[in-house]
Amino acid sequence: MVMKKVVASVLAAATMALAFAGCGKKDDKKFVVGFDQEFPPMGFVADDGSYVGFDLDLAKEAAKRMGREFVAQPIAWDSKDQELATGNIDCIWNGFTISGREDGYTWTEAYMVNDQVVVVKNDSGIASLGDLAGKTVAVQKDSSGLAALNDNAALTGTFGELIELDSYLNAMMELEMGSVDAIVMDETVARYEIQTSGKPFIVLDEAVASEEYGVGFLKGNTALRDEVQKTLEAMAADGTMAQISNTWFGSDVTIIGK
Repeated sequence: MVMKKVVASVLAAATMALAFAGCGKKDDKKFVVGFDQEFPPMGFVADDGSYVGFDLDLAKEAAKRMGREFVAQPIAWDSKDQELATGNIDCIWNGFTISGREDGYTWTEAYMVNDQVVVVKNDSGIASLGDLAGKTVAVQKDSSGLAALNDNAALTGTFGELIELDSYLNAMMELEMGSVDAIVMDETVARYEIQTSGKPFIVLDEAVASEEYGVGFLKGNTALRDEVQKTLEAMAADGTMAQISNTWFGSDVTIIGK
C-alpha cells in the first residue's frame, strides 16, 4: 500500500511538471513580430485601428510561407531587448538598423538601405548640418538616429540642446509647434510622413549617417533566423518583395538578391 502511494505521488508530480512545462513552452506555430507602432511606413496604426506597414506586410507574407500564424506585437522601442529576452516576441522587424548593433542580435542579411537625415521646417533657414549650431534637435530614444549622433560628437557638440522623445511622430509635432528646430531620423520614415501629411518640412541633402535594415532575433536563435532568411530570399526571387515595396514606396527599394 505504501509503495502504491509513493508511485502515485511520483506519477502525480511528473504529470504536474509536464503540465507546467507545457504552459511555459512558446507556441512555435505563431510568428510574433515586435514593432514600433508609430514608425510609418514600416509599421503603424491605420485609421481603422489595424496594424499596417511595409515591414509588417513582409513579415505577414513570410509567416504565411513558413506555415505560422502572424502576430503583430507593438512594443515600446526602448524595451525591445526585454521583449526578446522574455520570449514575448520572436523578432524585431520594424526599420531595425543593423549598424552598431551587429553583436547584440542574431540578424538576417540586410534587406534595405536607409540614411539618418535631418528634418526641418522649410522656412527655418537651416540648409546644412553646420546650421544646426545652437539649435534644439530632437531624436527618438534608443534609436539609430541617437546612435548616429552619439558617434558624431563633433556635430552634437554644436547643438544648443539634444532632446530624446518617445517617438518620431511626437518629434514631428514638436517641430511643427516650434518646440524643436530639427529632428534626426530615418529618411524612409521622414519622407513618407512629409509626403502623406503635407506638413511644411524638408529633408536636408546632407545625411548624418548611412545604415542597413535587417530582422533581429535573440542572440543565438539561428534556427528561426535561417528560416526567415530563406523565406526572404524566396520572396525576392519570385518578385513578391518588389511588389510589396512598390505598394508602399512606388519603387523597389529592397536589396536582397541584387
